[in-house]
This record gives sequence, structure tokens and C-alpha cells, in this order.
Amino acid sequence: MEQVAPSNNLPRPHLRARGWGREIRETLLLIAAIYALVNLATVRFIVDGPSMQPNFHTDEVIVVSRLNYMFGDPQRGDVAVFNPPNQSADEPPYIKRVIGVPGDTIEIRDQRVFVNGVQMEEPYINEACRADRCPDKIWSLGANEYFMMGDNRNHSQDSRAFSTPVTRDRIIGEALVRYWPPTAWGIVSRIRYPEGVNPP
Repeated sequence: MEQVAPSNNLPRPHLRARGWGREIRETLLLIAAIYALVNLATVRFIVDGPSMQPNFHTDEVIVVSRLNYMFGDPQRGDVAVFNPPNQSADEPPYIKRVIGVPGDTIEIRDQRVFVNGVQMEEPYINEACRADRCPDKIWSLGANEYFMMGDNRNHSQDSRAFSTPVTRDRIIGEALVRYWPPTAWGIVSRIRYPEGVNPP
């Protein structure tokens, strides 16, 4: 059997240090790419007004995830940011809680909220709703329609007053984190209602 002796004349790979300028450029490009991805996936909003008290207050800054509703649908109890019906493009979006989802029947009776005939337990609301702010009324939601209400029911402009329900295409995303001021930092808690409220 013929053997080949190793040659000592074969070229060897060489390593050389990369220049600092290139390292800095690539690091800056990586940071810019990460920043762009974060901005595509999330958006930041400043709360303005009392409609979500006691859970959100004016000048708090929240991170809203667009991704959550790209890969899933809004759920009852989510805190969502959306553009209200018939709103002009230069008006700021609203932040409210999702009370009804497509197919639901929402009823306000004796200042209490019922979804598909089941009274909602709502530990997050600021105070009991007054009769002038929560008159008896029924709404039936069609496909891609949502019913939004503020946690501060007596001081909230929401689906009770909108001319039409909030459609899916007007929902921007779900509030996930409150990060300013530092004393208010925290994850936005998600409320899950009993399965019994699901439409038949």
C-alpha cells in the first residue's frame, strides 16, 4: 500500500486582529438592528387622563406589544391600546380594558356588567358605576368586534359611548410593562374571566 508522507511545506492558516474601527462599526450596526426590531415589536405610550385609575395614572409610560396581537387575538381582561371608532389620524390612541370579544353579548344592568348573561367580577375598577354613566343597555358583538371599558367607569370615554364597536384592525397592541416612573414599574397583570362567560 502506497503511503504519502506529510509535507511540511503546506500553507498554514493565519489569524489577524480586526481593527478597532471595524469592531465599533459592527457593534453600532448590531445595536441599531436590535433597536429597530424592538421598535417594530413594541411601542411606548404615555398615559394621559384618569380613565384607567386606579391601575394607570397620568404620565406613566407603558410598553405595548404589537407581537401579542400579531400571533393571537385580544382576550377579555387584556389592557389594550387602540384607535377609537371615527377618530381622526392626529388624535392619540386610547388605553382601556377588553370586556367583550367577537360573538359576545354585553349588558349593563343595574350598573353592573354582564357578559353572555354572566355577571363579571371586576376587582380592578375604581368605584361602582353611577346610573348616569352606566344606564341599562345591551350590545351584541359581530366578527372582529370588541367592547372596551375604562377601569374608572365614571370618568371614561369608551365603548359605552362609541357609535360602533372597536374593530380588530384598530387595536394596536397589549400593554405589557409600566416602566416610568420607577416607583410604578411593574408587569401589567392580565385578568382572566371564568370560562362560563364564553358564548354558546
